[in-house]
Amino acid sequence: MPSAELATRIRLALLDAADPALAPAQQSYMKSSMPFYGVRMPLVRRLVSAQAKGLTDPELLRGAALLLWRDATHREERYAATTLTALRPLRARLDMLPVHEEMIRTGAWWDHVDEIAHRLAETLAAHPGEMTPLLRDWSGDVDMWIRRASIIAQLGRRGETDRDLLTTVIDANAADREFFIRKAIGWALREMARIDPDWVRAFVDARDLSPLSRREALKHL
Repeated sequence: MPSAELATRIRLALLDAADPALAPAQQSYMKSSMPFYGVRMPLVRRLVSAQAKGLTDPELLRGAALLLWRDATHREERYAATTLTALRPLRARLDMLPVHEEMIRTGAWWDHVDEIAHRLAETLAAHPGEMTPLLRDWSGDVDMWIRRASIIAQLGRRGETDRDLLTTVIDANAADREFFIRKAIGWALREMARIDPDWVRAFVDARDLSPLSRREALKHL
């Protein structure tokens, strides 16, 4: 099956599942200039899984993801694209990094970035030697969303969290006044506090973090 055929099948499935009554509220909540079909995210995932069932060719899946992303007229098509990147044949692959980066830079909003961060975490676990310096570089990028991705790229790694890397990406952004950066710092530290609360307390005490980051970091301590 060509990538274009898979992308078309997914678009048609989304259109068939559309609920126009839901779409305005979804668009308003996400503050999106791109309209919605009115398909909730769990259903988007099920539709993508059904259309891609049995497909294992990484090039086919990557091509379909890029077509859905770049040609999207409705936001669920981009959700479908990121869902494709979560399928096993595309997970934890270094050659998917340009795709993830493109989606972060052009998506430029928290729903896309936070989903893609899961893919970064998987890739970091599989390829720490390549991913660690990349995330350090990203923490100083001019693009706020790339920097947010570097901060939350270890969510879910629990005991495998690289504390030195986490320190670097947070310190590089601690003075940033942007809400989504401050929230990301607090989120990353809050998750780390579940594993090593003493480390988080010491980390927070040693830094002049924003009130938002500090509050989020210590929320459950």
